[in-house]
Formats: sequence, C-alpha cells, structure tokens
Amino acid sequence: MPFSDRILMGPGPCNPYPEVMAAFARPVLGHLDPEFVALLDETNERLRRVFRTANQLTFPVSATGSAGMEASFVNVVRPGDDVVIGVNGVFGGRMCDVAARAGANVHRVDVEWGKAIDPQQLLDAHPSPRIIAVVHAETSTGVRNDVAELGANKGDALLLVDCVTSLGGIPLEIDEWGIDLAYSGTQKCLGVPPGLAPLTVSPRAIERIVETPQSWYLDLNMIKKYVTGEGARAYHHTAPISMVYALHAGLGVILEEGLEQSWARHAECGALLQEGLQNLGFELFAQEGHRLPELTTVVVPTDLPAGLDEAAVRRRLLERYGIEVGGGLGAYAGKVWRIGCMGHTARPRNVTLLLGALAEILQR
Repeated sequence: MPFSDRILMGPGPCNPYPEVMAAFARPVLGHLDPEFVALLDETNERLRRVFRTANQLTFPVSATGSAGMEASFVNVVRPGDDVVIGVNGVFGGRMCDVAARAGANVHRVDVEWGKAIDPQQLLDAHPSPRIIAVVHAETSTGVRNDVAELGANKGDALLLVDCVTSLGGIPLEIDEWGIDLAYSGTQKCLGVPPGLAPLTVSPRAIERIVETPQSWYLDLNMIKKYVTGEGARAYHHTAPISMVYALHAGLGVILEEGLEQSWARHAECGALLQEGLQNLGFELFAQEGHRLPELTTVVVPTDLPAGLDEAAVRRRLLERYGIEVGGGLGAYAGKVWRIGCMGHTARPRNVTLLLGALAEILQR
C-alpha cells in the first residue's frame, strides 16, 4: 500500500492535519526575517492558548520532544539537588537518566507499569526537593497520571511535567494546576510531524534557571532575557523555518476547532476504540479510570490464528490495510500493543477500519 495511504495509529507520529502539510509548501524565509519573527511570535501565543498559560517564556525548542525534556531539567538542576521523579513507564525512567546526568540526587518513585502514580507518593518521597517531576500521559503504557494535586501541594519545589502525549488531546491546565515547567512534542495530538518540542516555563521557574546549564544549545538564559526585559531579542540559533510554519498551522487547526472540542473528539474516538477492542475479546492494559483516550494499550491475545505471532499481526495490518500500530516496550515487548488515536488520526472512521481489520485478521 502506498505510504500516502497509511493510517498512523501507533504511539509515534500521527497523520498530520492537511493544513499542516500545506504549510510545508510555503516559501522559506530567513530566520531573522521580520515576517518570520512575527509568525514565530504568533506561534508562541497559540502555544500559550493550548497550554492554557500566561507564561511569556513559551516557545518551541528546535528539536524533538526529548530535547524539551532535557531543556527542562538542565536549566533548573544543579549538582546535588534533590529531584523526585515518578516512574511508571519508559519516559519516567528517561527523566531520571536526564536528571542524574545533570548531577541531581534522584529519588525515584516506581509504580507498576499500567498503574497510575498516587500523587501523595511523590509528595512524601522527600521533604524539600528542588523539583517534582512526572509524566502526565505515559506513552509506553497509556496511563494518565494526576498532576493537579502535585501543583497544589508542591511547596517550594518546582513541578515539571512531560506533556508529550497529552497536549491538545486531554485536559491540561498549566497555570491552574501550578505546573512550572512543561514540555511536549509536535507529532502526537497537535497533528504535526516530529521536529519541535513546545516548552513553557513559569516566572517562578525562570527565577531558578542556573547560571551555566550543562548544555549550550538548550541554555534558556539568552532567550529569557527578552522575556524578562533584561535585553533585546538576540540571535540564538537558526530556527527550523518550515517546522515552525507547520506548528503554527497545526495549532491554528486546534484553536479553530476549539481546544475543548479537540479534547472531546479524542475522548469520543478513544472510547469507541476501547469498547470495540473489548468486544473483540481484548483486555485493556492501563488502569481503569486512568486510561488515555489518545493512546490505548491492550494485552496481546494468546489465541492468535495459527502461523501468526503478534509481530505478524501488526505487519499484516500495515501491509494489507495500511494501518500502523505499535508494540510494547521493555518487559512488555511482544505482550502489549499501543494504539494511537491522535491529532488528525482521531476520527471514528479510522477506529472503525482498524476494528474491522483486526476482526478479519483474528477471525473474530
């Protein structure tokens, strides 16, 4: 099947909005061109609206979501700082790795994969941490972790949240929930190809940016100066012009639809998918009450048709029907499937096609 006909329902990139693909065809401007600078400013304002924040230091980092994670940690972590991190999947573990490389004294709060983290466990892990960090929507397990209680009880700590799979897809309230640093990616619910990492930093976190972070490229000190009024806008790096065009367009689609309507569309498709999978005999993996609508995890059936293992089923979905779904990670590789329903892909017709294809392959 031609690549152009594929339906991306894995945990990685979703199908981009048509308006986004059209944006890539715009003529490339110089990164210091006044017209591009104005478009970047408008993109930042659109990000504030989708993040639900007034934070002036809100912009897309010129790299994928993992760079947003690293930028969040290296700018506020000093060697020896106590950092509490919740881990109930791959990306909580990566947070620990990044914080440790920045010299933090990491206090891990590990919870079984597929289960949500009790916020009180994080609050009790250390009496006065510099940072409390958690993944809002854990991409490896399809679990939503509660964040608002952390913000309400964080004390002097900064609250740092991974929003890669939640931004634009489920309710996220940066200011209302007291989140100090949050990063995301473009390739999930924003409906844009991978390439940028939306980042937002509260005034409280800006005050705690270290003088010399352990990354030149991700150092926020130069960028914060024109946000705080300490200096004029200055050249930092060559921005990826076309990716900014694309993000501008994707955010425009969401805001035109309405952010709450986008949340509702993702919720509708997630509910339809999860009900349909259970009707086919699948067992949902993520904890009930904390299941993401935009990323559904299911236990691979043990009664697959003769001659098919789980990888063969996913391969047949891709080759015969043009539908991509993702496999499990870590200890759950080969045992769990991760099915994305994000961005432009979050349409009932795509859910119906997937369920029909699975029913035919599995002979159910």
